[in-house]
Amino acid sequence: MSIEGHSSAPGANVIVEHYCEHRHADSTGCKEWGGWGHSPSPAVPTRWWCFEHFPHKSYEQEQALRRKLEAAEGGKIIQ
Repeated sequence: MSIEGHSSAPGANVIVEHYCEHRHADSTGCKEWGGWGHSPSPAVPTRWWCFEHFPHKSYEQEQALRRKLEAAEGGKIIQ
């Protein structure tokens, strides 16, 4: 694969790995991938969470997550 046409700006081709920023009560961090980012403005660095810990979910998203977690506890599989 050619890199022709890619940016040569410093940091343009850097991959940043971000994991969930949630901290449990025992001070250990969540080990899930932080695929849900949020920043109130471009001047503020983005914070990252997994979907379970993302604090900005809609009511519908929260209900869907709750149903999925309850089904997982009962041994059912919901996609």
